[in-house]
Amino acid sequence: MEDFYTIQGEGHYQGHAAYFIRLGGCDVGCVWCDVKESWDASQHPSVAVTEMVDRAAAAGGKIVVITGGEPVMHDLAPLTAALQEAGLRTHIETSGVYPLTGIWNWVCFSPKKFKNPHESIFEKADELKIVVYNKSDFAWAEELAGKVRPSCQLFLQPEWSKEKEILPLIIDYVKANPHWQVSLQVHKYMNIP
Repeated sequence: MEDFYTIQGEGHYQGHAAYFIRLGGCDVGCVWCDVKESWDASQHPSVAVTEMVDRAAAAGGKIVVITGGEPVMHDLAPLTAALQEAGLRTHIETSGVYPLTGIWNWVCFSPKKFKNPHESIFEKADELKIVVYNKSDFAWAEELAGKVRPSCQLFLQPEWSKEKEILPLIIDYVKANPHWQVSLQVHKYMNIP
């Protein structure tokens, strides 16, 4: 769908330079999705893996984030192999609704209530990032945290349109449950893509 060089705005790698490759296609259907134009993959041109890798390598950073839409709808093995062969780190942001393909240096698992994750994602997640939209999301977050590896980092992130309302709840929750960390969409505060 698009690709661009920017600053990772969320989660563990927040603040790092990163090249984003946003793939078209998503069937999760989040009501608050901020890239609904990504949902229909047929609306976006196909791009050769070599072209994506060349553009990512030319940007100068070392981290490439594959995102969407929902990137696990695609076979990501050829893309990740080529990115790693070019000396780039491969990161993914996924709701994990399908089995993960490809070779990954970092897996950000960000499940959504709109479609259940595939069971195989829990053992692969390096980071569990829960977007908090309602108070009930805290209990759901704990349920999912019980399924990931002990080494998986746990993040709670306010849904952007409800940030003023939800962030104070997250702060209180993290103070009471310090196994969690706060994740903010700092790229939105900085007005960068």
